[in-house]
Parts: sequence; structure tokens; C-alpha cells
Amino acid sequence: MKVHKLATLLLAAGLFTATSCDKDLLEQPNPNAPTTDQFWKTQDDAIKGVFACYSGLQQFACYYRSWHFMAHRSDESYSQSPFVELANFTRFITPDNNFFISSFAWNDYYRTIYRTNQVITRVPAIQMDETLRRRLVAEARFVRALSYFDLVYFFGNVPLITVEPVVTTRAPQATPAQTEAQIIADLQAAIPDLPASYPDTDKGRATKGSAQALLAKVYMQQRRWADASALFTQIISSGQYALVPNYLDNFTDTNENNRESVFEVQFTGTVLEVGQGQDNSASAESHDRPNFFGPPGATFADVQPRRWLLDAYTDSTVSFAPGSTTRRRIDPRRDISIIHAGNPGVFYGRTFAQWGWNPTQQYWRKYLNDRTRTNENFSSGINHRVIRYADVLLMQAEALIEQNQLGAARPLIDQVRARVDLAPLSTNTTQEQLRQQLRLERARELSGEGTRWFDILRWGLMDNQAGISELTARDPDFTNFRLGVSKLLPIPQRDIDIDPNMRQNPGY
Repeated sequence: MKVHKLATLLLAAGLFTATSCDKDLLEQPNPNAPTTDQFWKTQDDAIKGVFACYSGLQQFACYYRSWHFMAHRSDESYSQSPFVELANFTRFITPDNNFFISSFAWNDYYRTIYRTNQVITRVPAIQMDETLRRRLVAEARFVRALSYFDLVYFFGNVPLITVEPVVTTRAPQATPAQTEAQIIADLQAAIPDLPASYPDTDKGRATKGSAQALLAKVYMQQRRWADASALFTQIISSGQYALVPNYLDNFTDTNENNRESVFEVQFTGTVLEVGQGQDNSASAESHDRPNFFGPPGATFADVQPRRWLLDAYTDSTVSFAPGSTTRRRIDPRRDISIIHAGNPGVFYGRTFAQWGWNPTQQYWRKYLNDRTRTNENFSSGINHRVIRYADVLLMQAEALIEQNQLGAARPLIDQVRARVDLAPLSTNTTQEQLRQQLRLERARELSGEGTRWFDILRWGLMDNQAGISELTARDPDFTNFRLGVSKLLPIPQRDIDIDPNMRQNPGY
């Protein structure tokens, strides 16, 4: 059962503070809606409140849609969308800083944070099972940490709200270092109170491994290699996780919450009833990423993979491709990840040629419903895997390489390669050679999953002209990238207008 998919989870989402005793009919509170003080009384209230926190991650601007556009500004993707504002956004041309991605992402993330702050503030006072209470607060801390993780690496200088605010609250705008410190504090507090796993009825909740992995990801962004490595070691040695035999099982709805899943946002393919990504009791529990990331005709085809990525799947250590007349050998992850003219698969009931697609173009395939539908709609039920165990193995390898522990790093990379029958790496490599091999392996294993933006951010490729030149060689859109500006999204102008103490990011 997907624990986030209950209609009752939205009970806590609409809580409000009671108004004054004005007798005017228009000023009276809704008698059918509980006030904040009326709600937080029982164990059941606490459980519902945490459901609402998870529900926040399903919102329009989070993992329902906009997160994917924000993460795919990296060098692995580009846009030819007729929606010019979206295409320009992926090209680092953002003239309108109230564009829906910036504006909605900001709003929906802070709506989620508001819910977590209620849980963290209110649940400790409820008389209930102590172990459950501590776990629920820890889950809320994890969701708050994940929300701030995305905000700080997309927007940089963001308001840091850790209390339950009121209408007049004006939160200080924190530096990235201050927000990272809060994420770390939340996760360190959450880890002891989260279980290693859940019964099937509660699959999808944050676990100890989820919090450890997210904390390690923060350390990786800070280049604290030893601290990250220590956490990855705990995750790997826990025995809770393993690579699933079939790589494809990470991107469909038939094997969700499997042993490779460290944390995933839960979705179901329920029919959309009210509006896209709306957070109310009558709207869908699905998402619509596939509707924008697939091929034309079946989807809007707004985001596509770059050609260099398709070519990167050539590997001299894998078996000859079936029917191949050349000596080029293909990594089997290619055709699971990308639709292209050389992919012999059937997509939405037709081959590439039968669709009449341009053979010079390629399209994302991960997370599509192309094996079960004839086209996409706004109701995909495929869970989004935020952190996979393969990602953990490769991040641990990266942390070890940066500490020059090459002998310990190679077997981790080889473990990921072995799943798709790639031979072990050579043991005769320098640190720089293995570093570049690791980056190639991450591109191939995790393509299209939104990790690439955080990778190139961590690798410092957006910090100097040499890095921008490297990115531009793979993605011409980076010719528009402005050093010191484009790495961060603009803060929505309307929030700056509301709070005169809010400062815009440089260059906007």
C-alpha cells in the first residue's frame, strides 16, 4: 500500500488559525474545518499530519512536475518546446522571475515545510505511543530536510523557517551554509528515531537509510568526503539494500519500493479529477513528468536527452549488440533510458520508424508508460525514485576516489557495471582517470533521473569558465550561462515585494 495516498492525509493540509469573533457572516470560520488548536490532539491526528507532509512532495512544483524541469537544466538535457518560456528556462534565459517554475516551486515547497513545522511543533505534546511519536517527528524532519535540500541547491539564499509561522511572520533569509546546517541538524536528529525498514503496509516512508543517504548527499555537496563515506559505509553494511537484477524495474510501477529504493515519492495512476498537481482531497495522486519527457505524438516532448549522452553508452567491454555489423558495443542501459532510431523497442504500440520520428532526434524513456499505454496523460502512477542504492554505491566510490582510495572505489563501480554485464574496470588507472570514469558511470546509470544537476554543481563545473566550456562542449545552451548568476534561480519578485528585507539573487 502506498501510504501517502489516503484522502484523509489532506485534513492537516487545510488547517488554519481561528479568526476573531466577528459576527458578520462572511467573517465566520467554517464550522466543518478544524482549527489548528482543535486538531493536534490524538495519535490519529499525528499520523494524518505526517501523511500531509509526504503529500506535499507530490505537489505541482515538487516531484509532480516542476522539480524535473529545474533539475534538467543540466548538460544531459535540452528543450525544443514550442512553450518558449519553458524552453528559454532550460537555456538559462529567465527574463521573468515569476515564471511558473520559480514561483510555484517556491510556494509548494514552503507549503510542505509549513506542514512539517506543524508536526515538529505539535506532535511532541500529544499523549500517544512514545516510539511512534518520535518516529513521526523524525519523518517530518526528513521531509523538511529534503525540501530545503532542493530549495538551497536551486535557489541558494532562501528564508529558513523552522517554527510554525503566522501571517505576519517574516523569516530571515539564510545563507546556503546556514540552510545546509539546518538540513544536517534535522537529519542527525531524525536518524536515531527512524526504523531500518517498514512492513509492506507502510512502505514508502522515510527510513534510517533514507536519512543517512540524504545527509551523505549534503556532505557530498560540501565536499566533506570522509563524512559522506562514513554514512555510505553504514548504509552498505546494513544489508537493507541491493541492486535489483533488472535495471528496468527502477522506472516502472510494477516493482516499486524494492530493495534498491532508498527513498521514493509515492504516486498512483488515479484519474485526474480537479487539477494538475493540486493538493486537495478530490485531485489525483498521480504525476505528469512522462507527459513532458517522452517522444512527440505520445507526449509533448518538451525535454530531450543530448546526443553526447546517447553516444556515451558505447562501451568496449560489453557484448556485441544483436545484429550489429560494426565493432561498436552498447551498454544495455542505453535502450532502457533513451528512445532513438537505433532502439529496436516498441513505444506506445509502435516502433520508432512507424511513428515517423526524426532519426536525428532522441527522447527520454525512463519513467514513461510506453509499455502499457498508447500515449501519456496527466496521470502517471510511477513512483519517482529520489535516491537509489546504485546512486549510493557510486557516491561512495566518488567519495573514496576523492580521498585517493582507488582500490576501495573500483569494486563499487564494478558492482553497478556488473548488473548490465559490463566487465570490471582496469586496476591500472590514476586518480584523475578513475574520477572521469566514475563521472561517466554516473551519467550512464542515472541519466534522466535529475541527479546530473547536483553532480555538476558538486564538481564545480559551474564555478569557472573552464567548467562552463566543458559543459558547453556537451550542451550549447551553456553559452547563455552567466557565471555568478545562472547557477541559482531567481527568487520570485512577489515575495520580495511582500518582504522588503528579502534580497534577490545576484544578476536578476
